[in-house]
Amino acid sequence: MKNRMKKRSKKSGLPPGSLILIGEPPSGHVRVTALDYDETTCIEKRNPDFDTCLQMRATEAVTWIHVEGLQVEVVKRISEAFDLHPLVQEDILNTDQRPKMEDFGGYLFIVLKMFRPEGGGTEPSSEQVSILVGPRSVLSFCERETTAFDALRERIKAGAGRIRKLGPDYLAYSIMDTVVDGYFVVLEATGEAVETLEEKLVLDPQIDVLRAVYKQKHDLIFLRRSVWPLREVVSALARTESHLVQEPTKVYFRDIYDHTIQVIDIVETFRDMTSGMLDMYLSSVSNRMNEIMKVLTIMSSLFIPLTFIVGLYGMNFQFMPELKWRFGYPFALGIMALTAGGLLLFFRRKKWI
Repeated sequence: MKNRMKKRSKKSGLPPGSLILIGEPPSGHVRVTALDYDETTCIEKRNPDFDTCLQMRATEAVTWIHVEGLQVEVVKRISEAFDLHPLVQEDILNTDQRPKMEDFGGYLFIVLKMFRPEGGGTEPSSEQVSILVGPRSVLSFCERETTAFDALRERIKAGAGRIRKLGPDYLAYSIMDTVVDGYFVVLEATGEAVETLEEKLVLDPQIDVLRAVYKQKHDLIFLRRSVWPLREVVSALARTESHLVQEPTKVYFRDIYDHTIQVIDIVETFRDMTSGMLDMYLSSVSNRMNEIMKVLTIMSSLFIPLTFIVGLYGMNFQFMPELKWRFGYPFALGIMALTAGGLLLFFRRKKWI
């Protein structure tokens, strides 16, 4: 799981509200997309200037400004244009925030984690999504460029569904629903990886499989840490008394809450499976070691009496009855063969071999 830990040491000793990016800086330019829509019209502007954003904010339509890639100056200027609290600006740039929802009276501030499958789904990456819901506007900030919201943007432009008929609270629901749907995509790939690891553990438990199990377990722990607080966020939105969330929209937030509970159940199931796989690996290694020790013990048990016979006849006393006997050597070999055969028969009857 990428972006698991981010350093806050650069903010040590600074006053609250200091705008410093915690996380990876954008690899390219910051992409800003603005949509201004109502039931009859929809206007899209790509990389608008700040004056245009202010003009769009002044309209009676719903304005959605989506920022991909975090830069301090861009966040600061947009925040000043929409009168955002300095601590909100700080939280947008601190990309290791715990999912949360805060009511600032004039707007709602929502933070959640978005997961995207990369590397064929085996290396999901996480990033922070910050959403601000105002009376007629929605601001959203992502750490990097993403195509996750392209389908939502096209749905708005096409006028499909009820999104053009409802307000910014429904748009915020749509953004959160897109993020939660992405969890299921990641969990599908995780489920396939867990099943593959389980098969490998049963057939051939090797140390590289154990490393993969540990990595999978750590990824699930990080996913769990991101999903559990999200349940509280969605529940708060479904029960909020804020005038920014209309009563009809709360039904949709309750639907996201159900999806979040499903995600938590799946994550817990996979976490239990990976914990069981660790026990399975240790049991397999222990069983394999027991089989090896069993073979060595049987071999030792066979050779101990043979060694005794050889040692007995290897003594160089002058008066030994079989020392000058013509059939002494075949007799000794015969005793050793009968002893070994008798022991093997005894082990087989005891079902030790």
